[in-house]
Amino acid sequence: MITGPVACDARVYLRPERFLDSPIGRDGAFARLAGGLQYHAGYELIVVEDGRRVQRVALDIAQLPDVIAALPDTHAEAVSRTAARLAAPRAPITLGERTIRFDQPQVMGILNLTPDSFSDGGAHLGDPDAAAAAGVRMAEAGAAIVDVGGESTRPGAATVWEGDEIERTVPVVERLARAGVAISIDTRKAAVMEAALAAGAGLINDVAALLWDDRALEVVVQARCPVVLMHSPNPKSGPHSEMPTGDPLIETYDWLEARVEAVVAAGVSRDRILIDPGIGFGKPLAANLAILNGLALFQGLGCPLLLGASRKRMIGALSSEAPANERLGGSITLALKGAEAGAQMLRVHDVADTVQALRVWRGLRDAALTAV
Repeated sequence: MITGPVACDARVYLRPERFLDSPIGRDGAFARLAGGLQYHAGYELIVVEDGRRVQRVALDIAQLPDVIAALPDTHAEAVSRTAARLAAPRAPITLGERTIRFDQPQVMGILNLTPDSFSDGGAHLGDPDAAAAAGVRMAEAGAAIVDVGGESTRPGAATVWEGDEIERTVPVVERLARAGVAISIDTRKAAVMEAALAAGAGLINDVAALLWDDRALEVVVQARCPVVLMHSPNPKSGPHSEMPTGDPLIETYDWLEARVEAVVAAGVSRDRILIDPGIGFGKPLAANLAILNGLALFQGLGCPLLLGASRKRMIGALSSEAPANERLGGSITLALKGAEAGAQMLRVHDVADTVQALRVWRGLRDAALTAV
């Protein structure tokens, strides 16, 4: 239980922990996470003052009501709201004629139309038919969404003029839409968003969380489309500004919480917002690992959680500097780490392999729900 008083200016967080293979025979001792396939037996309650964790308390599910009752009213209300968001099923999103449900992890396939992306730059540039065919193959392999991008977000990449980005992406979006594929557009630019939406895209995936282009938020509000808000330390100066030296998990959570509230206040329905902690964007290895180890905390924002860790540099850093095209094993490991934390969307390069891994993972979950 909490070992001392909680200051009025403290912040209190709730992270699901002690995940279970099965809830069978554990009535009252577990909670279901976000209406998905994961169940947990407890929470970590974290009290933060002046940016530092001053208390970390392990709670059983049944203890939470008593802890809430002992907290000051403001904190009690916040923890109750967070607990409700942790449990609430995530609403599906509609992309064109496709409905994407979040009662199990979904895969988003990466289709880069750039000469310089860190992993597959140049593979599909300049040939919209071949690029669209690659996207269709991703959908056939099990990708719920194909994420089309025309500007590299690797460190040091040059900003692409919006006209060039539109020229790269829109012909491919049009072809994928005609093929019945659900499409997201990976861009920071309002003009590219508008062009891609008109061509058949249904989701905006913005690494700048609608902060880089002053018109981006207006486009999403008017289009009433779903949007992914990704964390980076300073989106206005680019996705790879350095992370402040503090608690990366808490700072990223606070940033995303504030951004979600701002976007909701501007007129975007909360059930159309996905969040992405931005693994590898302005974050050193230690920060990425801290965020991944605490990933379930982000479920407290009540939005579908997208994890994009595929082929990221951190995998090379942990595996003898393996190049990007030799990071499949690490990518699958991180995808399953996301699934274990309840992530609703996994953004990956290797669609077929990730889908296979998730199907085996899902088989284990299903088997655990069968009474022996």
